[in-house]
Amino acid sequence: MRPVLAIESSCDETAAAVVCGREIVSSVVFSQVSTHALYGGVVPEIASRAHVEALPEVVGQALARASLRPSDLLGVGVTNGPGLVGALLCGVSYAKGFAYANRLPIAGVQHIEGHICANFLSHKELEPPFIALVVSGGHSHIIELEDYGAHRVLGKTRDDAAGEAFDKAARVLGLPYPGGPSIDDLAECGDAYALPLPRPRVEGLNYSFSGLKTALLQAVARAEKQGITLKKEDIAASFRRAVVEQLLQKAEEALLETGHRKLVLAGGVACNLLLRREAQGLCERLGAQLYMPPPALCADNAAMIAFAASYRLERGERSGLDLNAIPSRALPEA
Repeated sequence: MRPVLAIESSCDETAAAVVCGREIVSSVVFSQVSTHALYGGVVPEIASRAHVEALPEVVGQALARASLRPSDLLGVGVTNGPGLVGALLCGVSYAKGFAYANRLPIAGVQHIEGHICANFLSHKELEPPFIALVVSGGHSHIIELEDYGAHRVLGKTRDDAAGEAFDKAARVLGLPYPGGPSIDDLAECGDAYALPLPRPRVEGLNYSFSGLKTALLQAVARAEKQGITLKKEDIAASFRRAVVEQLLQKAEEALLETGHRKLVLAGGVACNLLLRREAQGLCERLGAQLYMPPPALCADNAAMIAFAASYRLERGERSGLDLNAIPSRALPEA
């Protein structure tokens, strides 16, 4: 099996990696978090400019660390959606130029599919079928993976994603961006039952976090008006528990409905400490196996994109040089 180079630039990380089979040969990530923290969130124009500047160096480092030349590669993979359109265009354009210059085939990869594939790299024994809970700043999906590249979306958020809700809750508490890790750290010291918060009811296996965010705002404002002092760590812990309970309630329903006995966590919010602990407890109770990537593979990276591209390229699937960025690209379904 020959190695695959991949590029990821869907948001504020510029990443390149080389993967061969299920082995990560090299992985380079240039993060813009410190830049966007000044604005409390990702500024798309700034992110795009940073990608343009970083891509040649990041790709060069990935190849150098792998001790490979372009001619050694099977092909090139690149995230072409969903994500910020300008950021995606930077990666897609660079990948197409690199592939054309080196006469290599190219494969466009859907970002959520990439997150799921992070588990194949960290758990060599993992095989479909299974249920995947993909949770990040922009996505909250329950997906049934029937085979490699064959997905069925069972449920997703109707409004805010879980990661987005964490970011907004962090702003309420005056915590730094990104909000998810800040909430998680603070919540470890708090009482998760100190602040009563609702658990939104949504049809099927779908989610809603917008109402929960509003309930938090109202609860904090009401306490301030009444002169009640709420500890930040208690607020963080209560909010985190409300989000995690929603996520795992629907994941449990998906496991029971499909009969699968493997649950996969993926996406940036899969780093959440309470989510990881409670998911382990859920799987033990159901007699299911839990798979979670290490934190470095939960965040955006190009290794997960390279794996997704590799099995497509091995099957002869190719994207043309008319490959474009699709900011709302849907997951390829079975």
